[in-house]
Amino acid sequence: MAGLHRIVLWLARLMALLGGAVLLVLVVMTCISIVGRALNSLMHTGVMTSLAPGFATWAIEAGLGAIPGDFELVEAGMAFCIFAFLPFCTVTGGHASVDVFTNFLPRGANKVLEVLIATLFAAVLVLIAVQLNEGMARKVSSGQTTLLLQFPVWWAYAACLVGAVASAAVGVYVAGGRLYELLTGRVILTNAVGADH
Repeated sequence: MAGLHRIVLWLARLMALLGGAVLLVLVVMTCISIVGRALNSLMHTGVMTSLAPGFATWAIEAGLGAIPGDFELVEAGMAFCIFAFLPFCTVTGGHASVDVFTNFLPRGANKVLEVLIATLFAAVLVLIAVQLNEGMARKVSSGQTTLLLQFPVWWAYAACLVGAVASAAVGVYVAGGRLYELLTGRVILTNAVGADH
């Protein structure tokens, strides 16, 4: 069980690192795009066209402005990031929880609730992965592309599907782990991040 746990934790960390890298690229791209958009607007002002008309015209013609397709890239990239962070959040129990009611329940009842919640969450993650796969198949067959960059829409679905499948696998593992904990009394998932160090 410990070997499987290390593999699941490794997969979750890998997906989180990929999601973080994509998120970092999106932040840098967005900042560059915003600066480019602002400078393009500046080059169109009366001040720039009267003070340095040649430079303003050259800068505009050279392509100074927003990164083409920045909104499309952010949309696809953020969808991937959400799915990339889900496995790590799931295996470490990093989701938000409201325990106002459950604090008053006995420990055994909380363990049963943990199993039920993990099982329901795993089922939802599997359903999302299945539906995302079906949506991707429809986008592949339709040949739909994005408006500005003209890249196939299914590429974004495929990237998200990687994270969704990893999330579903981790969700099923966590549900099984919670059930194992309930039946045996052994703790295998609590403090998953610290237990591996």
